Amino acid sequence: MPVSSLVLSEARAVLAQTPVVCRALLGSLPPRLLIVDEGPGTWSPLQVLQHLVWGEVDDWAPRIRCIRDQGTVTPFAPFDREEGFRRYQQWSVEDLLQEFARLRQQSLVEFDRLSPEILSAEGRHPEFGTVTMEQLVATWVTHDLGHIVQISRVLAKESGRFVGPWTAYLSVLSASRSGG
Repeated sequence: MPVSSLVLSEARAVLAQTPVVCRALLGSLPPRLLIVDEGPGTWSPLQVLQHLVWGEVDDWAPRIRCIRDQGTVTPFAPFDREEGFRRYQQWSVEDLLQEFARLRQQSLVEFDRLSPEILSAEGRHPEFGTVTMEQLVATWVTHDLGHIVQISRVLAKESGRFVGPWTAYLSVLSASRSGG
């Protein structure tokens, strides 16, 4: 049944599970599978994880605080979607997974300070202009789920190169690709 506004407890449930899902998908993969991608300009599962970790540092919780503390007075700092590639290039997958889980727990502390009443609070995005807290939180949840889909799609396409005639029945193999 559709709801008329974002349900914080549901959003939190998804956000809390993303590190768990990433660990399940990536934690014991052979190194080669961590670096496969869908071609030029696309991201590997490892790069997606690096991006997710960096987002915990420089995107979601800082923007929640910005809306809560500054409203539309101060725009969000621009987010470099690929900074995590550089910052975490020497990190092992295990270290990245641990860091993601640790940072997400910290972000959820910030999340837990939200209430339904604050969802209408406004902030200023450097590209989109005025946005609401509800839109930010909904984007965070959707962003997480999109990257889980992306990791799964990249891995499916890698093994999918060998399925032969079953390609016709595997929609994931025809799913569109994108960098981030």
